Amino acid sequence: MLPWLSDEACDPPGTLHGAPLAKVVRDDMLGMILRGELRPGQRINEPDMASRLGISRVPVREALRELESTGLVVARKHAGVFVHEPDAREILELYEMRGMLDGFAGRRAARLPDAQRTALADLLDESIAQMKAAFAAHDVQLYYRENLRFHWAIVQAAGNRAMANTYRSVVQKLHLSRLKNLSQDTGMRASIAEHERISRALRKGDIARCEDLMARHVGDAYDRLQSLETKSQQGDSPCNAAPSRSRFPPP
Repeated sequence: MLPWLSDEACDPPGTLHGAPLAKVVRDDMLGMILRGELRPGQRINEPDMASRLGISRVPVREALRELESTGLVVARKHAGVFVHEPDAREILELYEMRGMLDGFAGRRAARLPDAQRTALADLLDESIAQMKAAFAAHDVQLYYRENLRFHWAIVQAAGNRAMANTYRSVVQKLHLSRLKNLSQDTGMRASIAEHERISRALRKGDIARCEDLMARHVGDAYDRLQSLETKSQQGDSPCNAAPSRSRFPPP
């Protein structure tokens, strides 16, 4: 699950806890979408959602409007509301945006005072240790969650709330495109090595290198996912291997 989600969004709520109904429903649906219980392209049934929480359909509609503003769901006239399904062009553009945001966050984090930077680097190294354990156990989902936690720690350390909000929006949309690949190895070994280089650069306070490594890491992750998608479409046949591609191919 994504590292910034509240407990309410991670688990189906048992009670409403006095919270506004629309927020409860929004958090519930957000958790269902990001856990893959509501799949990209799937229609969201208002009566079912209302019945799930034992409420009327009015707060469900309000929650859906809020989710639509985030881009995670889309309303289609005379058809209903559906979980957003990013296409290839949108995924590329989101990765381009994430690369810029991660680079900016890396630059800001590498400029932190020594004590804060060292504490952050220690946290990142702990995260890398968890990634290595996930790799050894062939646990792609655990690796993915730890990967996101690594990056979110740097984004938070950058101390720019507007950037962090944009980052959350971008990663949540990308998450929808990742759901079908979370049971497959997307180059964990190479990715872990990239994370180690990032942590070392940050610990040293190497601002330019940390920024560059963060941005390049996102580009390399995009390439790995594209390679995985190509192999999946081609039946993973060696004679159909895709040619190497640049970090972000032209639109």
